[in-house]
Amino acid sequence: MSGQTMKRGYADGPYGQIHYHDSGVGRPLILIHQAPMSARQYDSVFAGLIARGIRPIAIDCPGFGMSDPTPFVPRIEQWACIVPAVLDHLGVRNAVQYGHHTGALVVTEVEQQFPQYVDKLVLGGVLILSQDEREFFDQIVADEQNMRHQADGSHLVDAFKLRYDMYGKNPEPDPQLITRYTVERFMGLGPFWHGHHAAFAYDHAAAFMKIRCPTMILTNTGDQIYENAKLAHSMRPDFAFVAIPGGGIDITDQCPAEWVDAIDTYIRQE
Repeated sequence: MSGQTMKRGYADGPYGQIHYHDSGVGRPLILIHQAPMSARQYDSVFAGLIARGIRPIAIDCPGFGMSDPTPFVPRIEQWACIVPAVLDHLGVRNAVQYGHHTGALVVTEVEQQFPQYVDKLVLGGVLILSQDEREFFDQIVADEQNMRHQADGSHLVDAFKLRYDMYGKNPEPDPQLITRYTVERFMGLGPFWHGHHAAFAYDHAAAFMKIRCPTMILTNTGDQIYENAKLAHSMRPDFAFVAIPGGGIDITDQCPAEWVDAIDTYIRQE
């Protein structure tokens, strides 16, 4: 991220201060990160978006990055309230809204509660789960809640190995990048398990079917929930659908040029 093109700031929100990154110029694009990460998920695409005349506004969800946590275990419905607070703070009437994985749930809920702030939606993953999948993801939350900090630091090694494997092999993971992901997991001001807990408690299928604004499902063939995205498109064939070849759950770092091109192409469509 270039300090000459992106600036950081804080907006007052319903649960404390909300940290954001903003270029300040162009057509506004809200960016909400996956859990348990931060708005730095979009570092690799900021410059490409700005070059296309797009104004990236990337927000740290409560308790992640440098945003204040909620004083309670949050739900997606409550996280959605941060987006209007940031837009009001910046004097932006509405914006295209993109969310990746957990972030896709957040921007879906923004559309449900605050449609006046939404120009278009781009969903980087749709979490429509079978019962088996729900049980699998519930176990992920349980494992996160039961994690204990170890005196020998082995919990950091375990988190690094898990994140390294999740990245995929095309391209090979960069250890420096995976280190950053691992640090983001633990650096937030709230418990990191709050992110997946909120995501898996949310009924994305029900909310997804109620979306009223123009929407694109943006996925990639190596994504952990690629098949879920295809299922979602079969449920809403009126939505645009783009699948970038390859990648994994970190598509903005793995295929930044292709991701920016897909976003820009959709934003330009009237």
